[in-house]
Order: sequence, then C-alpha cells, then structure tokens
Amino acid sequence: MKLRDLTKNIRNATFCGSDEADIKGVNIDSRKIEAGHLFIAIKGTQADGHQFISKAIEKGAVAVLCEDLPQERAEGVTYIQVPSTEEVVGEVATLFYGDPSRKLHLIGVTGTNGKTTIATLLYNMFRKFGHRCGLLSTVCNYIEDEAYPTAHTTPDPIALNSMLAKMVKAGCEYVFMECSSHAIHQRRIGGLKFDGGIFTNLTRDHLDYHKTFENYRDAKKRFFDDLPKTAFAIINADDKNGMVMVQNTKATVKTYSTRSMADFRAKILECHFEGMYLEIDGHEVGVQFIGKFNVSNLLAVYGAAVMLGKKPEDILLVLSTLKSVSGRLQPVHSPEGFTAIVDYAHTPDALSNVLNAIHEVLNGKGHVITVCGAGGNRDKGKRPLMAQEAVRQSDRVIITSDNPRNEEPQAIIDDMLAGLTPQQMKKVLSIVDRREAIRTACMLAQKGDVVLVAGKGHENYQEIKGVKHHFDDREVLQDIFSA
Repeated sequence: MKLRDLTKNIRNATFCGSDEADIKGVNIDSRKIEAGHLFIAIKGTQADGHQFISKAIEKGAVAVLCEDLPQERAEGVTYIQVPSTEEVVGEVATLFYGDPSRKLHLIGVTGTNGKTTIATLLYNMFRKFGHRCGLLSTVCNYIEDEAYPTAHTTPDPIALNSMLAKMVKAGCEYVFMECSSHAIHQRRIGGLKFDGGIFTNLTRDHLDYHKTFENYRDAKKRFFDDLPKTAFAIINADDKNGMVMVQNTKATVKTYSTRSMADFRAKILECHFEGMYLEIDGHEVGVQFIGKFNVSNLLAVYGAAVMLGKKPEDILLVLSTLKSVSGRLQPVHSPEGFTAIVDYAHTPDALSNVLNAIHEVLNGKGHVITVCGAGGNRDKGKRPLMAQEAVRQSDRVIITSDNPRNEEPQAIIDDMLAGLTPQQMKKVLSIVDRREAIRTACMLAQKGDVVLVAGKGHENYQEIKGVKHHFDDREVLQDIFSA
C-alpha cells in the first residue's frame, strides 16, 4: 500500500519526504520492523517509541510516523509529524489491514467487571446459532476453535487489526471483544466500527493508571461517545454510571436491570451451587450460573442477542446450555464435603459480588473461608478495601500473595491488613506462600463450608520479580484433595 493512501485520513500531518513509498508492514515495536515497513513512534507509559526511530530505520523502515522529528533524519526515509501518534495509529492500522471491522459484526463490552463473561458467552452463543465467530478477551483470543494467547485484555491497534483481518479471512461473521479502559484511553480501538456496545458496571479499578475515578469513568464513556448512530448501546440500569455512559452517544440505547423497569429484566426464582432458575422478560429458564451479578451478565447477553436479531425463545434455549467462563465462580469439590470456588475477583466490588453469590446459595448453612491477595505494581488504594470486603462477608480470611510482580509480597499484604481493625484481625491469617495459604484454608474447612480462592481465576502463573512461574489455583486445589 502506498504511504499516501495509508495516511490519507490523518489530519494536521506534516510530511518530510515523499508519500510514494510502498509500505509492506506497519508496527509500533521497532524489534518487529522489516524492510519496507512504516514505524509508528508512540510515547507509551513504559517507553517512548521516539527513542527507537534509528533502530527501526536500521532494520529497514522506509517511513516514520512521529510526534517529534529527530534532529538527524536519514536520507530516503519519509517522516510524518502529527500532534499525537496515539490518536492516529488505529486509523493507520485499520487502513493497512483493509478495514476489517466493517466486514464483521463487532460488539464491544466495557465496564469494571463482567467483560470476559459477557464477551465469551456471546461468542459461545452465536457459535451455537451456527455462525462463525471470533473472540478477543482477557483469557484468550479465538478464531472459531483456534486459540491465540493474549497478554492484554485489548491488543495494540496493529495486533488487533491483524487479528480482525484473520477473522475476516476465516469467514467470521461476528466478533465479541472486551474493551478495557486502557485500550479506550490509548486509542487502541481507534478506527474500528462497532455494531454494538455493552456497559456492565463501574467500580474502583486501575487508578494507578487513570489517577482519578472520574478519569476512569470518562475513558469508558468515550467508547459510547464514539459509537455510530447505526449501533446499539446496552447499559446496566442498576449501575448509577449507566446513563452517564450514554449521555452523548448517537447509538440506540437499551437498558437491562434486575431491580427496576428496563428494556430487558430478570429475577431469580431459585438458586443452587449447580445453577439458578430465572425469569427473563416473563419466561422461565434454568441456567448453569450462580449470583445476582451473573443474572446481570446473562441479561446483557440476552439483550445483545435480541438487538442482533435473534428470537427471545431461541436465545433462552441456548442460554440454558451455556457454562461458566474459565476461572469465574468455578467449583472444585473436595472429598471431605466442602466446596472450593476459584474466581478472578480482584477488585473490592468483584469480591463482594462473588461472596454475595456464595451466601445466596449457602443461606446461612455453612462457613465461608476466603483466600485473597492483591496484585503488585497496581492500584494500592484498593488493597485495604479488598481486605475489608473479604472480612465483612467471610468467617475466616487468609491474606496471601497474588501476582506480586516487582513488589515485596509482605508489603502488599501489610497494605491490605492496614485497612482492618483489631477486632477484624481476629479472624484473619496472613500467609505469604499462596499454595500454603490455600492448603491452610482447606484444612480449616468442614463439610458444607465453602473455600473461596480469589484473585487469579483463569491465570496459570504467578509473576514474581518479573518472572512468571507456573501456578494454577485449580491445580493446587486438586493436588490438595488428591493427597
């Protein structure tokens, strides 16, 4: 593709050199540059791509898109200066890969909790309807049955458009993707055309990056601001931020609720650890999920399927066959008669939701022992809040390591314990070794109790001092039970 065609949508661009270059690839990572590529220098949170312009040129870049022109410019290389490369990289990537999102029904899911569950269930549902589908999620990316491991909830614009192009080539009709606040703020989804957006909820998270809750909220809101008028926006009416999300949207707005009047409504009729009986828009259906928050998730899935043209009775039939997403309220039954539950809950609100769901089923007939920690190099403000939430709804709590990353595990634990009163500390243990913490919780449990192992869910590693070590909560529990 000619450079002039690739940059035709960029405003306020200043060219230094010819726009006739034939571009054979686009990248933001200088290590992946090959002969004939366009290198886009982005000022990231970890490193500034402008520092690697010369390296990209050495590897064969014939054009550079940047904010700051280098003092020494290589002969034969075209430099395009723009006010913000972050703002335009999505547009460039979209054009290079043939505008793949316009050849798909692309649905984005954003919010603090529930993104993975909703996106994955929609992917599974529409495959059961007979459609070829793609999934972009925290757990894994999929093109039909083929898995592509992921490092981020939402990939960078180059990887994202490359993946969407592969989905188009594979004949996919629908793609369901999580849209993280980082991705929206960093314009990773810039240039994509969405047919619909779903808002789940908004609670404290990622303030290490966004600094304030208002910034975090506004990042999510921008997703709905950018939806075209041909799209739909489905929001959780039970969250006070729901209507804020769609204040300026051009999309058709629909609501879902478990508590008030809405376009899509549901209530719980019965609840067990094996699942629930629900009433959704006047129809009874059995589902293999537990917890009020999962009722909201299922309503979002139901509403999106309706907006995508499926019949309610067909949606409910498929909904009854769907199973929980990996690492989300996933039970592991012990020989001693208690139930262990593995869940990804890593925010105060998510922890509260999971514990509420457990108490709804137990109904006062068993004890709850919670194992939880907090991730290193992330929002420190939520650590004491998570400890408080765990203590409030558990009979015993064991504070342990999650992914300490480059922090000292004991320092993270101390941050969590700092939020507790001396009275609350009476039912708390702190054990740095996560495996030992889980084993201790299982030793404390009696028949009929529940051990909640929270924080890592589907993850099969622990990151310590920058190194990932294999660690799977479900495997640890199974090892303990078999021993």
